[in-house]
Amino acid sequence: MKKYKSILLSSLVAFLLTSCEPGEFGDINVNPNNPATANTSALLTGAQLSFSTIATDVVPAKYAQQLADVTYIEESRYKTINWSYNNWYSGPLNTYSKIIETNTAPDTKVSAAANGSNANQIAVARISKAATFLWITDRWGDIPYTQALKGKENFSPSFDKQQDIYNDLFKELKEAAVQFDGGKAVVGDIIFNGNAAKWKKYANSLRMVMALRISKVDQARGKAEFTAAMADGVLTSNADNVKYTYLTELNNENFFYNNYITTNRKDHAVSDKFIAYLKATSDPRISAMASKNINLEYVGVPYGVFPVTWKSQDISLVGSMLSQQNSPANLLTYAQLLFCQAEAAKLGWITESTKDLYEKAIQASMQQWLGSAYTEQAFTAFIGTDNVKYNDGKALELIGNQKWVALFSQGNEAWAEWRRTGFPVLTPPAKTLNITGQIPRRMAYPTTEGTLNKVNYDAVIATQGPDAQETRIWWDKK
Repeated sequence: MKKYKSILLSSLVAFLLTSCEPGEFGDINVNPNNPATANTSALLTGAQLSFSTIATDVVPAKYAQQLADVTYIEESRYKTINWSYNNWYSGPLNTYSKIIETNTAPDTKVSAAANGSNANQIAVARISKAATFLWITDRWGDIPYTQALKGKENFSPSFDKQQDIYNDLFKELKEAAVQFDGGKAVVGDIIFNGNAAKWKKYANSLRMVMALRISKVDQARGKAEFTAAMADGVLTSNADNVKYTYLTELNNENFFYNNYITTNRKDHAVSDKFIAYLKATSDPRISAMASKNINLEYVGVPYGVFPVTWKSQDISLVGSMLSQQNSPANLLTYAQLLFCQAEAAKLGWITESTKDLYEKAIQASMQQWLGSAYTEQAFTAFIGTDNVKYNDGKALELIGNQKWVALFSQGNEAWAEWRRTGFPVLTPPAKTLNITGQIPRRMAYPTTEGTLNKVNYDAVIATQGPDAQETRIWWDKK
């Protein structure tokens, strides 16, 4: 046995000495699970999965009283004060920055171009990143921005004022929209499948929404940005609606389907406040937005009422249009932009008829929600209904109320518009779980800011106001 071991060892040594040149083993010592260059296609797909939360987050939808709790009556009574944005910085925002860096650096940009031209990838990442930052600042107000995403270079970023963030987001969206170069389409894009024209419309449309959002604090800038965005090209039909597409599989299924069917929890239903408004105006969209209860009636769940005296079968869950396994979720719609234009016309920013734009917005919303069930007869009847029929003296109220309906399930947008306009008129439940008893106007920072970033946390409180739900952010003025 020792003889055979000696022969084998001698043969192995001879093989290594005589047969192998430096580097001849190629990539044998390279870990395939730790590539030297990031796969920007996989990075983009992973980061864009976060758009599902942007589209369907139910907490602000409860603040806007579109939805309410079914069993655990907490968020419609405003129990949670501090909400964390930490995973957004360490997750999608950091990933978008990595995509931009990989497509910019000389030593990685050539290989990265396999997933789309460098310029196209950078443009998609910039727009996605801007949309995410917009979602965050509209919830918390002043946030880490300029000094954020620096990694070990800065673990304690300062907070930028929301006004400065908005100004930079306008710039980012404008620059990114014109950065597309006509080269290879972006691979891994689950929002528009690399369609540059759609990304441009989305970026410009976001600018329009942002411009109107600052109408009470910087009307001149708002008007300029609004008209510039329109000129650059925005959504022009329901075919342009921006959606997050879910799949018929467990790992990427619709949020409501997961809650209603997969986990059988049924935590969220249509608020009685929302159902009551739809019924009062005989709104045909109710059939798409809500489901009938066990008695085949539309019954909203009592908003913020405790204790619970009902079961999920007694109230209206979200309609099947929004709750199938692969039902898409709306991120931005044509109807939303038409309501923006109607308000802009009333403000004198554009010359079109406020009435015409208001009615076109309702029509687009009805077509969006009803699909093949939409009829001109139903539309004509609806716009002649009391509290819907256009009245120039009540234009902003009518626009606000109908925009609230059109934004059903777009909770963050509905909450932002209610804070900005005051419409519809909402009242908090009788027994809230927060101190003030008022509907939240912002989310308080994650508790980690007060411990791990205390100097900057104290500084932002000194300028923005108390880290509380009732503190108004920059654009939210009376």
